[in-house]
Amino acid sequence: MAIHKLHIDEFDENDYTLVAIHTSLEDYRLAYFINQKLPVRLSKNKDEIQIQVKQGETSFSRYTFENNDAEISWNLIQNKNEIDVSRATTTDLFSNQTVATKVYLLPEFKKVDYFLKIENVAENIESITSKINTISQISAVYAIGANTIKSKNNLIF
Repeated sequence: MAIHKLHIDEFDENDYTLVAIHTSLEDYRLAYFINQKLPVRLSKNKDEIQIQVKQGETSFSRYTFENNDAEISWNLIQNKNEIDVSRATTTDLFSNQTVATKVYLLPEFKKVDYFLKIENVAENIESITSKINTISQISAVYAIGANTIKSKNNLIF
């Protein structure tokens, strides 16, 4: 009987490209401007990305576009979100304080506002980043190497 061994490295393939976007735009406005610059139609996805952190549970907005003919999937994902944490220590005037804490989808990239995750990309990534960089409200756009992402599990959805 033949023995067939599978190595964990066989399943660790990166079939997506991650683009970091620095901007002060709201998510819906950024999706609108990307739709104008690229041949995509990003639309709000009802299924937001749910993350459980020690402060509680939070969700990140997500805009998606799927090209079924070319089997390409585009996801515009929010990286920063605030979660309200209530502190009830004593029964005085300030007992019901609510403090907002920032939570990140990818904590190793705290300065990034949004990520554009492109699965099975056929186009040159430099072309995509240069087109996005023409949006005047964007301060920086660049591709992120897959080996620099520590919390890859947050990108599985």
